[in-house]
Amino acid sequence: MTRPPVPPFTEETARIKVQAAEDAWNTRDPDRVALAYTEDSVWRNRDEFLKGRDEIREFLRRKWDRELDYALRKELWAVLGDRIAVRFQYESRDASGQWWRSYGNEQWEFDESGLMRRREASINDAPIDESERRIFGPRQGTEGPLPLR
Repeated sequence: MTRPPVPPFTEETARIKVQAAEDAWNTRDPDRVALAYTEDSVWRNRDEFLKGRDEIREFLRRKWDRELDYALRKELWAVLGDRIAVRFQYESRDASGQWWRSYGNEQWEFDESGLMRRREASINDAPIDESERRIFGPRQGTEGPLPLR
């Protein structure tokens, strides 16, 4: 299976890849999202270490069962060959109704068919009031760069 664009990435094709990832994650569909990763993809997500699509799919199910009304923005940070670095923010609420904004950075590595074989994510969470929300569903039109806070 090929998942264009494929490496080596240019700035333009890396932006396409980042937007495709954002769009997929905003569906909150673990089966769809998992298809972007190699069968033996390895992840570090916070303090969890995952290997393979099945573990990724199960992780995503747990994540979106817990992170309600999840909405994500990703932004290209750097690109070199088969590697892309992104920064991101997402907002979600927990079962008690507390809203959270999560900030992070990811490093991605792709195989020759454009599937991600490695993902390392560092993420921090900050509680916010519902009135502080600024990410509402999938990206609409042209949005500027992610703010720092």
